[in-house]
Amino acid sequence: MPCICSFYGIAIWIYWNDYRPPHFHAEYAEFEVLIKIEDLSICSGSLPPRALGLVVEWASQHKQELMEDWLLAEKELPLKKIEPLK
Repeated sequence: MPCICSFYGIAIWIYWNDYRPPHFHAEYAEFEVLIKIEDLSICSGSLPPRALGLVVEWASQHKQELMEDWLLAEKELPLKKIEPLK
């Protein structure tokens, strides 16, 4: 389960051979949320509002890269790092 990005104490993960729909995991402190790549809606979990806002802002800038990493993860291939939110 590679960490593909981290910023402001938030870690972004995509797990190899994970279930559909395409999604990523975001962790902040003791919180975790799963977010669909297609529309950035929450599959499950939660983050504090500020952290969630940062994750959604970052993901909206990197949807294509997230989808490319998802497709690599389905094949259990190495994932590419994605630039953090600045």
